[in-house]
This record gives sequence, structure tokens and C-alpha cells, in this order.
Amino acid sequence: LATGGLPLGAATPTQWRGIALGADATITLAHPEAARIIARARTEIARLEAVFSLYRSDSALSRLNAAGRIDAPPFELLECLGQCARLHRATGGRFDPTVQPLWALHAAHHAGRSPEGPPPAAALARALAATGWGRLRMDPGEIRLEPGMALTLNGIAQGYVADRVADLLRGMGLDDVLVNTGEFHALGGDPRGGPWQIGIRDGDGLLPGQVALQGGALATSAPHGISFDTAGQAGHILDPLTGHSAPARWKLVTVTAPHAWLADGLSTAFCLMTRDRIDAALAAFPQSALAAIVPGTAL
Repeated sequence: LATGGLPLGAATPTQWRGIALGADATITLAHPEAARIIARARTEIARLEAVFSLYRSDSALSRLNAAGRIDAPPFELLECLGQCARLHRATGGRFDPTVQPLWALHAAHHAGRSPEGPPPAAALARALAATGWGRLRMDPGEIRLEPGMALTLNGIAQGYVADRVADLLRGMGLDDVLVNTGEFHALGGDPRGGPWQIGIRDGDGLLPGQVALQGGALATSAPHGISFDTAGQAGHILDPLTGHSAPARWKLVTVTAPHAWLADGLSTAFCLMTRDRIDAALAAFPQSALAAIVPGTAL
């Protein structure tokens, strides 16, 4: 995704560019103390990475996966898992953070393998046996996984971080800011007037037109935007019911919602769902909508 063109003017925004949870990130705002405000936001991003990052062995999520349990879990981890439960129910189980064993299997199987292909059926069955949202146990005192289980929050954490940064900036009195941590959360609109204009990019470039965002959030998922194989056929979004990559039904799905965690999670799950099931899931979140859906090669 990309923001629209930013014409020069009296309220020309300041834009920070960096990385959040492994994704390109930006914060765009117009304020005389922009540097101080952005520094606060970057501190918040770093704090949340210590909860959610799978790239850090000392994060709360990595420690949970390594030990199978974590005592006195951070509030943010519990809150995010509660949001995962809502998404799991609304999408008929297609949103399921317990697919991490499947992800690890696919990544290991495809690494350096020639000829490339899906994992063997026996290995896939073992990884599927280690998944299942209903096998996770959590309360304010403890989160516990059954043996062999592991979680990934890559389908929701970027949106969650965008929301938390937006909450921080709102609490500081800002009302026209665009936070992008891989997914977008807009406070108000463009300080030069009108909504923020968000371009949606697929593998072939920007789609025609832009999405106007005046408050609220937007997220995009592309089933084959990242692939395990060099041919780009084994996409990174995995079906928890079959263990296989998302079919090529959709090339790209973009969702708008009041919160970025919701847009992020829905766009991820929708990559695995038919259009009628997508519409049924959206009925559970009436303020959310499809902003774009691009057919793939296997409708």
C-alpha cells in the first residue's frame, strides 16, 4: 500500500519512515513538535515488538512458543488473543493463530528443496495435529499451549500495533495523523484538508483509484505476496483446516474497519474464503467493508 501524493503547503506533513514488526512503517503528521511526538510513537512500537515479535527470542510471544506457557502475560498479548477469538468465531475457524507449526513445516520443507512441492502428507498431518484454537488456554494469570503448539500473530499484530500507536497519539491531543505499521490507522484526515488517500498495490503495481480514509483503518492481504517456493505458488497464508496454502481464488483483499486489528485479521482470513462466506463474516462486523478484492486464477 502507499499514501497518495503529498502536495506542498502550509500544513505539509512530517513523515517518519522505519520498520515495525519486520514491515515498512510510516507515521505522517503536521505538528510543530513532530520530532518529539514521533519519538514517543517509536518507543511505543519498540515496546510492543517486545510483546509480539517472532524475530526476537526474548519477546513474550517467542517465550510462550518456546516454553508452551507464560505466567502473568502482558495485557497486550491477552487483549490481542481475545480479538483473535472473535475473528476465529466470525470466520468459521479460518483465522487461527495456531498455524505456526504448519508455517514452520512449509518453510523448512521448501528451503533449498528441488523439485519443490508441498510437504509430505504424513508431515502435514502431524503439523495439523499440533494446531487448533480450542486447545489454547488463557486467563490473566497464564497462557498455556499444548505440546507441539505454537502461535503466530502475523495476521493481526501489525494492525494491533497501528491501533495502539494511534491511541497514544490521540491521547496526546492529535487528531490528523496517519499511522502505517504494515496496516493503516487514520486519526481524522489529511491536515491539508479532506481524507487520507491510500493507494492499494498488488504485484503488478497500484490498482486504479485510491481509498479515502477519514478515521478508521485499512489493511490488505495478498495470499501469494510472500511465498515459500521460488515459483510463487505456495503462498504464506495457510488454511488451518487443510494445512495447505490459500488457493489462488483471490489475488488481493483489502478491508476497511474501525480498528486496524480487525481489518488486518479479516483481510487475512478472507484470502481463504469464498465470497459468500466473506459476506457472512462481514455481517458480524457491520462497520467493516471490502475496499477491494481482486480475483485470482482459481475462482
